[in-house]
Amino acid sequence: MSSQHQKVAVITGASQGIGAGLVDAYRKLGYAVVATSRTIAPADDAGILTVRGDIADPATAERVIAAAVERFGRIDTLVNNAGVFVAKPFTDYTQDDYATVTGVNLTGFFRITQPAVEHMLAQGGGHIVNITTSLVDNADANVPSVLASLTKGGLQSATKSLAIEYATRGIRANAVSPGTIKTPMHPEETHAALAALHPVGRMGEQSDIVDAVIYLENAPFVTGEILHVDGGVSAGH
Repeated sequence: MSSQHQKVAVITGASQGIGAGLVDAYRKLGYAVVATSRTIAPADDAGILTVRGDIADPATAERVIAAAVERFGRIDTLVNNAGVFVAKPFTDYTQDDYATVTGVNLTGFFRITQPAVEHMLAQGGGHIVNITTSLVDNADANVPSVLASLTKGGLQSATKSLAIEYATRGIRANAVSPGTIKTPMHPEETHAALAALHPVGRMGEQSDIVDAVIYLENAPFVTGEILHVDGGVSAGH
């Protein structure tokens, strides 16, 4: 596939876990990938361009988008996978907690999505996928999560707004709302307790979220969707 016609996906939080799985999945679809995170290493694959940086820093977003356009000439999909989760009682959150979580989950999303959409409009279409959390819709007294709900809830609302704003201009916007997924974020000794939070009695696998994103990628009639991949949490307890 020539670089002129090859589709390009930009993926944030791409160094490990779900993000790394998404990089592999989009490469299997034939996409070139621009992968970014604070610690990401250079890739041996010529179809993967890595950009190291903190997505909360607006300069990182600028470098990522510029690198994507310079190297591959276009941006077809943006997956806002980078996220920070801090579980604390509401009154225990510090100013640093607030700055960290909003910086990554909201500012990072806004700074990279805005220029990505500009390029999608210029080329006639594209796709935005935001990774949120099932706690937005289904608060749990066992998992205090006001900052997650504040920020990821904002992403879910923004997803629907983007979908409607650009519905006639070729840009789709969707979100995947995960339950608790087995990633390096969760030590193995916590898995039993975390599994019990889900009606199906287990945690999700990284592949569950990757498969959901790829479904949305291949679903041209789906936009504005919040796809819950949460082991039944969204249905109730």
